[in-house]
Parts: sequence; C-alpha cells; structure tokens
Amino acid sequence: MRDILTESAEPIAVSALNQFAYCPRRCALIFMDQEFENNIHTQRGTDEHDRADQKFHICDSEGVRLEYALPVWSRRLGLSGRCDVVEFHPDGTIYPVEYKHGKKQKWLNDDLQLAAQALCLGEMLNINIERGAIFHKGSMHRREVVFTQELRKLVEETADAIHELLASSHLPSPINNHRCPECSLKNICMPSIVIEKGRGRKATRELFET
Repeated sequence: MRDILTESAEPIAVSALNQFAYCPRRCALIFMDQEFENNIHTQRGTDEHDRADQKFHICDSEGVRLEYALPVWSRRLGLSGRCDVVEFHPDGTIYPVEYKHGKKQKWLNDDLQLAAQALCLGEMLNINIERGAIFHKGSMHRREVVFTQELRKLVEETADAIHELLASSHLPSPINNHRCPECSLKNICMPSIVIEKGRGRKATRELFET
C-alpha cells in the first residue's frame, strides 16, 4: 500500500504524524483543508521554536556539531520536513532533538514525530538511529526516546493512514473529548455541533425505519 501511495502522492509533512496521532480530524483540517488558527498553546510553541527554526550549525566544547532546522525526507514513507536540532557526535552517533513547549511529560504523538525524523535521517544517511530526545522548554529538561521496533512500525502505519486520508479527501468525524477544549481549531471543527447533528440524523433515520 505504501509504495502505491508514495509514488503518486506528494510527500506529507513529518509534523502531520503528530497532528494525526492527536486527532485525525485536526490533521485533515490542517493538511487537507489548509485551515489553521493559533491559540495560546500553539503561539507559545511557535515562539519557542524561533531559534530552532533558523538554519545554522555550531560546534560545542565537546566537539558535537549541532545542526538547526535540518531538512529531512523519506521516499519510502513519503515524508518530508525538518528537524529542530540534530546532534552529530564525534563517535558517529546521530541524535535528533525536537523542541516542545510545556513541562516534561510523555506524549505518543511527540514520540511519533521524533521517530519519523529519525527514520528520515536513517534513510538519507543509510544508518540506524536508535534514540533521540524531546526537549521540553517549560521545564528545560530532555526526555529521551528510544526508537523501538513497535514505534518504528507505528510511524509507518501512521504515515500510510495519512496518505490514505489525504487521498480520500474525507474529513473524519470529531473525537469530541477532553482534547477538544484546548484545540486551536475548535471553532472551525465545532465538534459538539457536528456530533449533535450526526445524532439527529441517526435518530431521524431510525424513526422512519421503524
């Protein structure tokens, strides 16, 4: 399935995996309908990415080369994007680092995005990248992520699902749960209204079927 999709489709953004894992409808609104609005959370994230979004490189005192805003891609997965920071260590270790706002905590959607960056880098450089880190600006701490086989497989499955979603032009139903009130797209998505309309249509069908 992946080969068929990626040969004919445009590459999807690595960040789309993060959005899809959080909410498929949000992913479709952003990447299919080009809808986006900022709120305090997304604006903070944008502000905290300012340095990492400027392409340059430096070497630290231990000889580690830091590449900022490094472009990456994968033909196999049909992905393209850029890494906030990639560390190139003297021993040959390559270590991607993704910046996120807020305090240190584990989110699968963040891990998926980082793992996708690692798979892109690995394909480009013909190496296996075993781990990377999420840098949480709110607490100024790193959380290391190990790229297990399970996580790598989930990256592939999620990339396939997004390619299929965008090819279908179908807007998924809203999840309408605890994630919605903090979503910047809630006024565009209107999850509670869409759900209520769906319930109304279902009730009408059931009425006339009985």
